[in-house]
Amino acid sequence: MSRTTQSLHHRIDELTDRKRAARDGPGAAATERQHSKGKLTAYERIDLLLDKGSFTEVEQLRRHRATGFGLEHKKPDGDGVVTGWGTVNGRTVFVYAHDFRVFGGALGEAHAEKIHKVMDLAAAAGAPLVSLNDGAGARIQEGVSALAGYGGIFRRNTRASGVIPQISIMLGPCAGGAAYSPALTDFVFMVRDTAQMFITGPDVVRAVTGEKITHNALGGADVHAGSSGVAHFAYDDEEHCLEEVRYLLSLLPSNNREMAPVVPTDDPADRPNDRLLDLIPADPGQAYDVRDVIEEIVDDGEYFEVHPLWATNIVCALTRLDGQVTGIVANQPVNLAGVLDIEASEKGARFVQFCDAFNIPLVTLVDVPGFLPGVDQEHNGIIRRGAKLLYAYCNATVPRISLVLRKAYGGAYIVMDSRSIGADLALAWPTNEIAVMGAEGAANVVFRREINAADAPEAIRQKRIKEYKDELMHPYYAAERGLVDDVIDPRETRSVLIRSLVMLRTKHADLPSRKHGNAPQ
Repeated sequence: MSRTTQSLHHRIDELTDRKRAARDGPGAAATERQHSKGKLTAYERIDLLLDKGSFTEVEQLRRHRATGFGLEHKKPDGDGVVTGWGTVNGRTVFVYAHDFRVFGGALGEAHAEKIHKVMDLAAAAGAPLVSLNDGAGARIQEGVSALAGYGGIFRRNTRASGVIPQISIMLGPCAGGAAYSPALTDFVFMVRDTAQMFITGPDVVRAVTGEKITHNALGGADVHAGSSGVAHFAYDDEEHCLEEVRYLLSLLPSNNREMAPVVPTDDPADRPNDRLLDLIPADPGQAYDVRDVIEEIVDDGEYFEVHPLWATNIVCALTRLDGQVTGIVANQPVNLAGVLDIEASEKGARFVQFCDAFNIPLVTLVDVPGFLPGVDQEHNGIIRRGAKLLYAYCNATVPRISLVLRKAYGGAYIVMDSRSIGADLALAWPTNEIAVMGAEGAANVVFRREINAADAPEAIRQKRIKEYKDELMHPYYAAERGLVDDVIDPRETRSVLIRSLVMLRTKHADLPSRKHGNAPQ
C-alpha cells in the first residue's frame, strides 16, 4: 500500500471516528440523563421519524467560533443540532433536531446557520420541513449573535409559509424567542410532561406577578392543546407522536405546486350511507356527535382530526374521499350546540387557510345555531376574530362544497361556506332549516305585539311559529331561490360528494392582483 493510500485510509478512519463521536454526543452519561427523563436523543428521534436508513446529514462537523465564557474550550462537532434530509414513505422530508446533550440544545450562531441551511434546502427542493425541538433557547454566552440566528429562522419560516408544509415537534423545553418559530409553522405536536412552551418561564412569572406555577401548568402539552390552541396535538410518548407525524405527512403534498398523494381504496365511491338516517335527530335542539357523520362518509371511516382538544364546538380534519385528500370542517352539536365562537372561528380559519394553500379541497358540514352571544365574546373581539373564518373561506380558491345537515341560522350560516361567499356547490339534506334565526326566536320578534296583546298568547305564539316554519324554513326554501344547488338523500352523501369533487378537480380560480390581503386580526 502506497504512502498516499495509507494517508487516505487514515483520514477516512479519522473522519469515521469524528462522525461516530458526534452521533454519540458528550458520552454515555449524557445519553443516560436524556433517557432518564423519558426523552430520546436527536438521532434516535430522526431514526423513528424517517424511513430506515434514509437520513443524510449535513454539516455534521460544524463547530461554533465563539470565544470567552469557557466556550473556546468546548467546540463539539455539530454544535448541538442535527440537520439533514431523508424520506417518509419514500417522499423527501428535511429535518433538524436539537441535541439537548450538547449545550442543552441552546442556539448559537453556528447552530442557527445549520438550521438556516436546511431550511433553505427544503424551500429550494420543495419538500416539507420538520423540526424536533428540545432546546434551552438562545445561547447566552454568544449574546446578540444567538438572537440574530433566531431572526433568520423566523424570516425563513414566514417565507416558506404556504409554500412547503412546516411541522414543529415539541419534545423538551422551548422558551422565549424559541417559541415563536413553532408558532409560525403549520402544525405543532407536543409530548406530555417533557415538552413545554412559554415566552417567560415560571421564575420570571413569579418575580413579576407573584404567581407560583409549574412548568407544565404554565406551558405544558395539555395547556397548549386544550386551552391556548398553540399546539394542535398532544401525545403521551415520543414514539406515538412521531408515528402520527409520519401519518400527517402522508396526507400532505410536498409543496404548494403539487397535489396531496392519492391512495387507492377498496371503499366503494358509491357506498350507500344508510346509517346516516339514524345518526342525526330530527329535533334541531338535540345533540349528536358530528364525528359519527364524518366517519360514515369518508374512506374506511378514517380521518385525522386537527386540534381535537381545543375549540371542540367545531371539528377540522384531514381525510380521504375515494383516495383524494380532503379537508373537513364541521360544526359539532355535542359541544356548545355547535355555535361559532372566538376559538372555533380562529381554529376553522387557520385550517381553511392551510387547505387552500396546499390544494386540499374543502367539505363543510353545517349544523350551526349562530354565533355565541355574551359580553365576554363581544369584548374579546368576536367581530374581528369571527371575521377570520369568513375571510379564509372567501379567499379560498380550492374546490369548496358545503352541506347543510340540519339547522343553519343567521350570520353563522353565511360564514360556514355558504353559496353567497363562494362555495362551488351548496347542498342540503331534507332536514335542513336555513333561516335568519330559529322559528321560536323569529316569532317572538316579528309577532311580539300580537302575542302580547292576545288573550291566549301561547296559542298565538305556537301558531306563528308553525307559520314561520312552513313558509320560510321548509327544506326546499333555499333551493327554490338558488341558494342551495340540490337537496340530497342522506344515504347518497358519500357518492354525491365524491362525484362533485371529481368534477371540481380541474377548478381554476384567480384572486385579484395584489401584494396580499389584510386579514382580520
